[in-house]
Amino acid sequence: MVSNIDFEDAARAVPPAAVARGGWSAVFALTLCVATLIASEFMPVSLLTPIAADLRLTEGMAGQAIAVSGLFAVLTSLSIGRVSRIDRRLVLLALTGLMAMSGLLVAFAPSAPMFMAGRALVGIVIGGFWSLSAATVMRLVPDDQVPRALAVLNAGNAVATMVAAPLGSFLGQFIGWRGAFFLVVPLALATFAWQWLALPAMRADPGKSSGVLGVLRRPRAKAGMMALALLFAGQFALFTYLRPFLERVTNLAASPLSLVLLLMGVAGLAGAALIGRLLDRRLRRVLCLAPVLMAAMAVGLVLTGSNAASTTLLLIGWSFVATALPVAWWTWLARALPGDADAGGGLMVAVIQTAITVGAAAGGLLFDMGGHRATFLVSAILLGASAGFAAVSAPASAPKS
Repeated sequence: MVSNIDFEDAARAVPPAAVARGGWSAVFALTLCVATLIASEFMPVSLLTPIAADLRLTEGMAGQAIAVSGLFAVLTSLSIGRVSRIDRRLVLLALTGLMAMSGLLVAFAPSAPMFMAGRALVGIVIGGFWSLSAATVMRLVPDDQVPRALAVLNAGNAVATMVAAPLGSFLGQFIGWRGAFFLVVPLALATFAWQWLALPAMRADPGKSSGVLGVLRRPRAKAGMMALALLFAGQFALFTYLRPFLERVTNLAASPLSLVLLLMGVAGLAGAALIGRLLDRRLRRVLCLAPVLMAAMAVGLVLTGSNAASTTLLLIGWSFVATALPVAWWTWLARALPGDADAGGGLMVAVIQTAITVGAAAGGLLFDMGGHRATFLVSAILLGASAGFAAVSAPASAPKS
């Protein structure tokens, strides 16, 4: 249970004027920002072939665009605490400006190094924005509205994840891959203008943040980060290899496979939109039970993967839970580490990005050696372990208003 002193400190850290001047308009501005950012991050997935041909790269080399952005996201998330003395409004505006610059660099890149430089800028924005997101939301809305605000933010993430690849592929047919990436620029400028108008000044108190190493000295933080690492490693060990599983085991053709992926996207959006209502009083239960449900569904896919109907239902349930769960963990950060939300947010982003990379790589090795059964069963084990660590780390309830 989080002590009353922690929440009193958190309340003092949030200036009333910031809430009054920021509020939900600022939250929606940040949501547009995250949707644009995530769409930019994943757009290369559907445009690898024309990018590779234009820049004279192999498709594997072009695919490193995502690895580059992930690397710079980790580096930025671990160092973002150094800007704690700067008005957070200015930091967010600078990051949004970098997103627009990234779109320009990528769209007009004459060579592969310039293209990768643009992708590096995207990584900096990803790491910086997500590291600051929970602490920023805590300053924009009252405590009892933080879970809903985080859910709105993650809904923008879910929408962008769902539409980025198909939209990029569709636009690429008509305006080319450069034109598709250039569309990030006007969206980033619109986001910049909205944030300029809606975000209040948010000067941090550097004395209240413990830094990344200071956060890790807290037992609850250690358990939470371990739970988070196991969750994302387990999730992406399975999720990364869904397409070959659906093609080879479930025997889905291209059209029904696309329909399943679309239904997963819609389910994820619904989960992100609805979970905020559960987090006020049931955060511990959500953090503990959700990974268990995902583990059970992973085992279900092993047992019934050849049946299209049951596989579709299991994957819809998986996406509903998995897409919503990050909202719960950002809410955990706001409650468990209210005075260290900046450093804790940076550490969370680094843990998530690293876990995704390790989980996807390990899942690939298992998939090649033992097929989908080995991969999905290990995913279930990791997810079950995540639930155990979550039980230790999670606050029992919301703070009293």
